[in-house]
Amino acid sequence: MNALALPRWSVVVPPLSVLVLAVGWGRASLGVALLVLVCLALAGAVIAAVHHAEVVAHRVGEPFGTLVLAVAVTVIEVALIVTLMASGGDKAASLARDTVFAAIMITCNGIVGLALLVGSLRHRVQEFRAHASGGAFAVVLALVTLSLVLPTFTTSSPGPTFSGAQLAFAGAASFVMYGLFVFVQTVRHRDYFLPKVDRTPDDHAEAPATRTALLSLGLLLICLVAVVGLAKTVSPTLEAAVAAAGAPVSLVGVLIALLVLMPETVAAVRAALRDRLQVSLNLALGSALASIGLTIPAIALASLWLTGPLVLGLDGKELVLLVLTGGVGTLTLVSGRATVLQGAVHLMVFSAFLLLAVTP
Repeated sequence: MNALALPRWSVVVPPLSVLVLAVGWGRASLGVALLVLVCLALAGAVIAAVHHAEVVAHRVGEPFGTLVLAVAVTVIEVALIVTLMASGGDKAASLARDTVFAAIMITCNGIVGLALLVGSLRHRVQEFRAHASGGAFAVVLALVTLSLVLPTFTTSSPGPTFSGAQLAFAGAASFVMYGLFVFVQTVRHRDYFLPKVDRTPDDHAEAPATRTALLSLGLLLICLVAVVGLAKTVSPTLEAAVAAAGAPVSLVGVLIALLVLMPETVAAVRAALRDRLQVSLNLALGSALASIGLTIPAIALASLWLTGPLVLGLDGKELVLLVLTGGVGTLTLVSGRATVLQGAVHLMVFSAFLLLAVTP
């Protein structure tokens, strides 16, 4: 890659995607032509976001590059969740829970499984640092249990909800643990999160100039705004399609989460194909942690002015899927080596999640 310039398409696509977002924003329904245009803009924004994330990652090095992508998309997603909760009333009571749980299933089963599968098909066996990925997964399980499982069993407030003090603790614990993870990942034990096997020629290419990296960072943020906004724009069409199919309304949140997490998915698969599975795991688990560590504190603060109940507790089938994810993920990450089998198992659990989202 030229260290002094970016490909022209990567500079043009982000503002065009935002322009399409401006045209389609706020419409109750999209015509066929505009729907196709929004989908093309969404795909272009995802591809451009991955490209600019790789430019930034090449300039600052791992694991900072994956952290930038995970945190940036999550911050924008959290802002969207809080906005929808503020305007949705009682209908949005479980929005944060559904979004965070969908993000956990997508990252820990969908992205991880896909990365393991495609990487192992190309490289047969892939290695990663079990102490890094296992530690990150332990934090994911702890935070999702404290934030989404405990409310189902607490008795201080009616239903699967937290009392004010309990919600404050969950928000503070999520924020502190995520901050500690970022410190460990980027400062204290940064070497733990670097690829164990490094055979990628791009890593030895000339790093982009600081000016180019800053431009890519700005364009990355524009792309992520476009991805989240365009996903929201197509939601009325998705809602109509879901209603016509007789599926539950919560499926819309799952579909939007899938769209929003597309940049991480594409980046993780590309890293796995390059035999950099540790980067894929950093992206998946980092996105899961950012989703919990930033969403729960944000809604804890937002609850000070939001009206209506805040449903956080998972129901029975979701608890089963979470326990299964914890067990399978632990067995996958303790070995430090991955084959097609682990990828297939994670994808099967993810398929069960999607099936139950459609037919609960």
